[in-house]
Amino acid sequence: MKMTKIYEGSHQWIMFGRDAGKPPKLIDTNQYAVRTANRCLLLEPGGVELFAPMMAAVLHIAPVEQITDLFASNPDPDVISSLGLWDQALTNAKLHAPAIWEEFLNHYSCDSIGYAPIADNGGTIKLDSVELQLIPAHYLYSSGNFHVYDPQAKILMSGDVGTALETPDAPVFVEKFEAHIEKMRFFHQRWMPSNQAKRAWIERVRNLDIDILAPQHGRMFKGDDVKRFLDWFDALQVGIAV
Repeated sequence: MKMTKIYEGSHQWIMFGRDAGKPPKLIDTNQYAVRTANRCLLLEPGGVELFAPMMAAVLHIAPVEQITDLFASNPDPDVISSLGLWDQALTNAKLHAPAIWEEFLNHYSCDSIGYAPIADNGGTIKLDSVELQLIPAHYLYSSGNFHVYDPQAKILMSGDVGTALETPDAPVFVEKFEAHIEKMRFFHQRWMPSNQAKRAWIERVRNLDIDILAPQHGRMFKGDDVKRFLDWFDALQVGIAV
């Protein structure tokens, strides 16, 4: 599994993905970690089939006792079906996830990891001196959904928004935005059900200072490509592909 450092300052952001060893029938996913001096948060830690390579990769940046927090934007299996295995591996951790999904997440056999439900209007995750904002992204595409914004690093982990289904050898960042559009169009039209929800999210996100937009699948956007994506998504009619 490839490990890419995308921010380094008072803390670090690391992206894990581009797993050439995964079975071809599985879509490629991006997992993220936020590492402070004493703690590590795993964002969208991945499916059960990725647990072993993900654990091995994360241990390069943090000992297991410092992996204190997990975040799941929704209960999809590619996001969090590894939860039961993390539950066996971690000694002092809690899961931050939408409150409305708690009963669904219980099906992943989590007994030791604590649950920190996220209210519909969002909240924060504090890691040492770092405070991450939980941005509501309901119906994009999950009915209870959140993104994670780091105002210090200027990174927005955007879940399924910005997704492109790529091969494991794809670049980490978008290189030519216009050429990338056709990799995103069908997914967003098919899986995002509400133009009203889309507009509310865009209005909220345009008020954030974002250097990197980091989706759950595909390439990340940086610099001017963040605005290009927001403009493109704003103009796109969603919930129409059949």
